[in-house]
Amino acid sequence: MKAALFLILIMLSAASAFSAGPGDVTGLWITDGGDSQLELYRCGNQICGKIVWLKVPRYIDKNDGPVGSTKIDRRNPDPALRKRPILGLQVMKGFTPQGGNRWGNGNSYNPETGKSYKSKLFLSSPKRLELRGFIGFSFIGRTLILTR
Repeated sequence: MKAALFLILIMLSAASAFSAGPGDVTGLWITDGGDSQLELYRCGNQICGKIVWLKVPRYIDKNDGPVGSTKIDRRNPDPALRKRPILGLQVMKGFTPQGGNRWGNGNSYNPETGKSYKSKLFLSSPKRLELRGFIGFSFIGRTLILTR
């Protein structure tokens, strides 16, 4: 009986330790300004993210695209990818746990500019996630705040 109780305690400890890792960032996050929502999810042993909601999912200005049509990845540097809808687009990939509520070695893509960045994540509180995108060194970059 004691052995079974001990085994159950070990399994519960392992489950809580696992949930305190990369799983803490999975779920829905609202971008700074509330213009979009990202879903962060596991992709293998890594964290990835995609756009699941847009405040304005269709073009409203003819300078951006045909008014009323669905927003597409029109600024992508690869012409073959420019017709992909923004909604559902994977914009984050490759984030691996670094310990201490940090994930690194990731890449993020900004469909507004068509640029990709090396990136890292920091879960500063259960409801606040900092996405740091940079070129070369992390001090040359920008931090996007995501909230639950």
